[in-house]
Amino acid sequence: MEIDPKNPPDNELSEKRRPELTVRGLIVGVIITLVFTAANVYFGLKAGLTFSTSIPAAVISMAILRYFKNATVQENNIVQTVASAAGTLSSIIFVLPGLIMIGWWTGFPFWISFLICALGGILGVMYSIPLRRALVTNSDLPYPEGVACAEVLKVGSGGDKTNAAEVEHGRSGLRAVMWGSIVAAVFAIIVATQIFASDVAETFRIGKRGAVSGYDFSLSFALLAIGHLCGLSVGIAMLIGACIGWGWLVPYYSALSGDLTTAVGALAQTTWSHKVRFIGAGAIGVSAIWTLLKLVKPVASGLAGAMAASRARKAGQADTLPITERDIPIGIVGLVTLVCMLPIAWVLGYFANTSGLGAHLWTLVIGGVFYVFLMSFFVSAVCGYMAGLIGSSNSPLSGIGILVVIGAALLLVFGIKPYVSPDASKALIAFALFTTAVVFNVAAIANNNLQDLKTGQLVDATPWKQQVALIIGVLAGAAVIPPVLNLVNKAYGFVGAPGAELLPHPLPAPQAGLISSLAQGVIAADIDWSLIRMGAYIGIAIIVLDAILAKTTKHMRVPPLAVGLGIYLPTASTLMIVVGTVVGYIFDRRADRTRNPEGTKQLGVLLASGLIVGESIIGVVISAIVVFNDKIESFARSLGFFKHSHFSLALVGAGYETAGKIIGGVAFVAIGFVLYRWVLGMGSKRSA
Repeated sequence: MEIDPKNPPDNELSEKRRPELTVRGLIVGVIITLVFTAANVYFGLKAGLTFSTSIPAAVISMAILRYFKNATVQENNIVQTVASAAGTLSSIIFVLPGLIMIGWWTGFPFWISFLICALGGILGVMYSIPLRRALVTNSDLPYPEGVACAEVLKVGSGGDKTNAAEVEHGRSGLRAVMWGSIVAAVFAIIVATQIFASDVAETFRIGKRGAVSGYDFSLSFALLAIGHLCGLSVGIAMLIGACIGWGWLVPYYSALSGDLTTAVGALAQTTWSHKVRFIGAGAIGVSAIWTLLKLVKPVASGLAGAMAASRARKAGQADTLPITERDIPIGIVGLVTLVCMLPIAWVLGYFANTSGLGAHLWTLVIGGVFYVFLMSFFVSAVCGYMAGLIGSSNSPLSGIGILVVIGAALLLVFGIKPYVSPDASKALIAFALFTTAVVFNVAAIANNNLQDLKTGQLVDATPWKQQVALIIGVLAGAAVIPPVLNLVNKAYGFVGAPGAELLPHPLPAPQAGLISSLAQGVIAADIDWSLIRMGAYIGIAIIVLDAILAKTTKHMRVPPLAVGLGIYLPTASTLMIVVGTVVGYIFDRRADRTRNPEGTKQLGVLLASGLIVGESIIGVVISAIVVFNDKIESFARSLGFFKHSHFSLALVGAGYETAGKIIGGVAFVAIGFVLYRWVLGMGSKRSA
């Protein structure tokens, strides 16, 4: 077969001739990043989970860039790469609110918060470059979200644009995202008015010894959609974790307390937060360590590949490397990594000085930088592996945060605590959280970057251009996170923070609460290690079970980290995700009966993405309304409204709770059924 030199295939085009890293693409990506980062921050604080924004960003990009004649699939890929920072940097909410919870901060100072996010994010991009070869190029990990995003990009912006079927399929995908967003947003607004209940929950006593338990199905389309994207194995694993937590551990420890006077709901919540969460932390920690041990060989191989590519460039053979193997040179990676350590050292030193630990400044700075440098690479490898296995939305960031904060706190206990006064304990706790926040950002970025780089590999993108786009996305996300965190802090506050008990609906921020509790427990030497030890035993048992299933079955697995999440996340965050995994499984089986199963499944993925985006963005809007409530009241009264009452989104009063649960639950089921039937029908028509 001869190649026409005037029309070479896409993978033979020079990087300069092919539109890829363009100004317009970067602008679109940054705008999407700002919106999705705000949405992810709110949703993560509420539900304890963040979502991957790559697929909805890709769809929005294709809808915009389709009006430009020379737009390419690679340019659309750059847009989703920039925007993916929204689902990544926002994971800092799993750590940073802990400084509010322990009473160290009352708000989030912009420049310090920005530097934590930006420096950690850039370091994460650098670490993901050698990991790409180990975990993407030379790996058979599935990368479910990366593959799905690549398929969406190919259908929407690749191939023959005169093909009517492909064009129509792209339009169907956009409709699925848009209607999913609209429906989820409207439902969330109605929930805010309290006409629909926010959840269907119940707590109850078991037997005569005072044991309690309960359940909580959050009426959240975003959680349902996250379940759809997770897959059935993850759902089953989370259900196992929830059953361990609320079917065994909560009843067991509440019965041991012998408390027959405390209200059932309060006793269940106290037992879970003071006992069961730490057991879940132990399970997650063991699972993360096991994952790290499995990565030693592939990471070493990836570093060797990166060095070989660097030698080829120096020998003048860069043009012989395929486009998909052209990373940022490993020498620049090393230089940028070292340069990042300088401002990280300054930030750690500044925090140490302002926290009253200036007498030990150099010990804290040198030890902190060394800890960040080594721990960041290890946790990046763990998170990247898990992102490849079960998707970045389900990655073990919480478990990684647990390991990192325990390590940081233990180092402070042995290296600093003996030489400071007892009243410096809070400063040590704050420094441990601060250091953890930097490492956490590195892990979060590397976790999501590898998903994006897998997408790039499948659409023939240039890795170094994606890596530059990721750095730009990091900077954009880092700029918007501090003000959004301040917004929701003023609107709701966080559970466990000083004064939060006076607020009507403080956000749970479960991971931040757990991580700050662990830091306090380690430094104050009052942590109950028996609980973490018990969780470790459960984690080992699940690892053994997962290994047995891997040997004896083709598809069934029980991801140990997902089981750990099921134990320590509240059922309000897990049970609806489990329902979503079942819904997604049933939808995919129905899609298999159509003439174009993969296309129909893509529409289901796009619907799920829309549901997540719609509810999350409305959550941010409602946060703004709560923050500016006084100004809204003042403006409304100037127009003659609310003269004798206060502005409120609630349209019903006390006594409506039961009716709200029934009406909201029925509406939720009916709307979900209609949406999925509509998408299935749309996919079937496109197939025909």
